[in-house]
Amino acid sequence: MSDWPLLSLTIFLPLVGVAFILFVRGEEAIVAQNARAVALWTALATFLISLMIWANFDPAQGGYQLVEQAMWLEPLGVRYHLGVDGISLWLVLLSTLLTVIVVVGSWYSVQERVKEYMITFLIMDTLMVGTFCALDIVLFYIFFEGILIPMYLIIGIWGGPRRIYSAFKFFLYTLAGSVLFLIAIVVMVREAGTTSIPELTRHDFPVAMQTWLWLALFASFAVKVPMWPFHTWLPDAHVEAPTAGSVLLAGVLLKLGGYGFLRFSLPMLPEASAYFAPMVYALSIVAIVYTSLVALVQTDMKKLIAYSSVAHMGIVTIGCFTANAMGLTGSLVQMLSHGLVSAALFMVVGVVYDRIHSREIETYGGLAERMPVYATIFMLFMLASVGLPGTSGFVGEILVIIGIFNITPESAAIPAQGSWVALLAASGMILGAAYMLWLYRRVIFGALEKAGLARIEDLRANEIAAFAPLVLLVILMGVYPSFFTDPMAASIDRLLAEIGAHAPGRLALSSP
Repeated sequence: MSDWPLLSLTIFLPLVGVAFILFVRGEEAIVAQNARAVALWTALATFLISLMIWANFDPAQGGYQLVEQAMWLEPLGVRYHLGVDGISLWLVLLSTLLTVIVVVGSWYSVQERVKEYMITFLIMDTLMVGTFCALDIVLFYIFFEGILIPMYLIIGIWGGPRRIYSAFKFFLYTLAGSVLFLIAIVVMVREAGTTSIPELTRHDFPVAMQTWLWLALFASFAVKVPMWPFHTWLPDAHVEAPTAGSVLLAGVLLKLGGYGFLRFSLPMLPEASAYFAPMVYALSIVAIVYTSLVALVQTDMKKLIAYSSVAHMGIVTIGCFTANAMGLTGSLVQMLSHGLVSAALFMVVGVVYDRIHSREIETYGGLAERMPVYATIFMLFMLASVGLPGTSGFVGEILVIIGIFNITPESAAIPAQGSWVALLAASGMILGAAYMLWLYRRVIFGALEKAGLARIEDLRANEIAAFAPLVLLVILMGVYPSFFTDPMAASIDRLLAEIGAHAPGRLALSSP
């Protein structure tokens, strides 16, 4: 199967499902049911093909694999160029898996414009996978920015009472950074004479140019992560988005910024990355501490989890700029873990919201009496978010913290402060335990005496089916992390070699 165009099939198969749904006709109830069925089978088929990508992937090779190339826009030299490596492989699988999960999880909760709803999520699947597979910078930009449109529609059409405000805020924030990214792409292509990402990585950009290019890329990636102080769009977007929208927003879209740092900023602009690393550390520490404290005072469950996402992604951005194998591995593992855990936590909120139509913490209490399965699943993902050993959350965070201690005098220009960075980053785990345990106690424990909770039902079959793969993966990553880290190792070594080839002596190349 290695000769098959597996990447193209994974990217464009969801659009085949879109075409089928567009031609569905009949009564509204029949159209909705058929749209759900087509979306589910299409998403499942896409996920199975993405598993073939994993099956044909050689972990021993650090370069791009399953490469597909064809000339696309010849006058501009733009090619249809696809490939995956150990950095993008798991993100592709995460995207296709979460698409299946949101279709299953939304089976009964969405009753209006079901046809359009399923079409939008299948288009999202295409754009997410395309972003992680693109090896041409113009093609990457099209996928990268195209994601804004379906997510804007998901928030604006199926969101809450303030959905229009939140959708516009989300779109304008991300678009502002994207304009600078586009300018940077034009400058980089003119300087290097190519749109190929591998060739751009090998090009030595002048140090003076690197500074401005890095800041332009940072403006886009920092908003996507989001880093403090560019994070203010995220709580509003999460609160107003439907559950499935929050799942993909937290599970995949927030990873685009971290992926951009690893794919563009570090290998293409290593001198500037070393120069600005202290700034990234400072902003990340503020994000971890400040947003954790803000999460402690939230009364809305979704907003609390949204602020916790900013804190957890602060660990990711620190790991990206440690410039050693341990920190980079931890950053990738943390991205995957957060993609699974945050998606599950938003689904946890969505379950009770569908029944009671309230996200306020004070509305609940004593749910363990009526919803024991729900309480058990909630507990697992709450502990994974806290970073309990044996869960996925622990692995990524501890690797990043060890990576911070492995910063050498030549890297990031702040070796003496590395212990302080590690200490402050670790404080997020303590604060995370505070707000997540507080949330769990208020919602699950206590007396079942609130109005409307006496007859609340436990998880339905489709909800259990949606949670099941997330439960298995969070535990698997916690007890057998090498299953996930081994395919990354060769690509991370290649990334460190690329950084060292451009900027020897400026970044740590240790591989503990």
